[in-house]
Amino acid sequence: MRWRLRGRRREPLVGVVVPAYGVEQWLPEALASLTHQEHTAWRAVVVDDGSPDRTGEIAEELARGDDRIRVLHTDNGGLGAARNRGVAALLADGPTVDHLGFLDSDDVLPPRALADLVGSLEASGSDFAVGSVLRWEAPPPQGAGLHEPPWVRRLHTPPRTGARIADHPEVLGDVFAWNKLFRRSFWEAADLSWPERIRYEDQPTTTRAYLAGTFDVLAEPVYHWRIRSDGSSITQQRSSVEDLVDRWETKRMALASVRTHGDPRVTEVFVDRVLPGDLWRYFELVPGCSDAWWRLLRDGVLELWGGRSLVHSGLPPVHRLCGYLVERDRREEAAALMTWVATLPGPVPRSPDGERLAVPADVVRPGTLPDEALAVRPHER
Repeated sequence: MRWRLRGRRREPLVGVVVPAYGVEQWLPEALASLTHQEHTAWRAVVVDDGSPDRTGEIAEELARGDDRIRVLHTDNGGLGAARNRGVAALLADGPTVDHLGFLDSDDVLPPRALADLVGSLEASGSDFAVGSVLRWEAPPPQGAGLHEPPWVRRLHTPPRTGARIADHPEVLGDVFAWNKLFRRSFWEAADLSWPERIRYEDQPTTTRAYLAGTFDVLAEPVYHWRIRSDGSSITQQRSSVEDLVDRWETKRMALASVRTHGDPRVTEVFVDRVLPGDLWRYFELVPGCSDAWWRLLRDGVLELWGGRSLVHSGLPPVHRLCGYLVERDRREEAAALMTWVATLPGPVPRSPDGERLAVPADVVRPGTLPDEALAVRPHER
């Protein structure tokens, strides 16, 4: 769906916050994607978060070429603090800014991103809009190139306008800050901000937004998310205890908001399908993990799912099994399972009737698992 704005004396002004740290290689392309937007009524604040490289200098050079861009230099405070400082700078200019958006400085916006998001909000009157995302990986065979992950497509199909969370609770799985455009009045009324000094700060805030407002879901991709292969991005540091501490805390924060909201169906979807969504990435790290990391992993799993068990979650079958092993403190078998899975050339083997995982006896002790830990659901066969 493509939107056109008509009958307004001025185009809605979009304020874009661009937090920047150690991105001298990518910042020019990110800001170029802003200057090439079809919706031209925008202003941006680049927040140089105490960057140790030439990021701040490059931002200043680029800002001299476009008066819609300004640069704010701050001491290093992390991503959440940089976003909050950028929002404060935009809103301090007065009531001119109509909508707020976020662009990470190693990613890019496709040319119609702002036009599609603004157009949707103007047509619907919703509090915010969320568009689809394309992952931007290395080209084959090293990566998948530019593509829309199936789970992203599923959350954004069919498109919706004026939705509330009870209409589409699965959308809570789209936790990203940067594929959304928030009406400024909603942002302020809901008292939204980003948690500071913690990783994975997107989820608590986007969860609060979904619970508080009405939203549009666009099928159009509005963001190209660069997947960096150099190990420098936050999400590539999951094997550290510090990372896992932050991940559990942001999950707790989001879950607390959902429970306070009080809709049983939304809570069920969140606990079973949204909250465990990225656990498979941590389960992959069980082989070779430290004792402290294992204890922290198990403690978090028991805290969040101990009363129900991950065997009932929306994880893929083999990761539900791994979750069960984590719950039962069967570390060696969990490690053996994930090591075995990593060697498979294709899908995990199933029983002849397709109803159970077929896991070798030297990986997981036979006869020690409940049926639900090995079950393959009808839609997974």
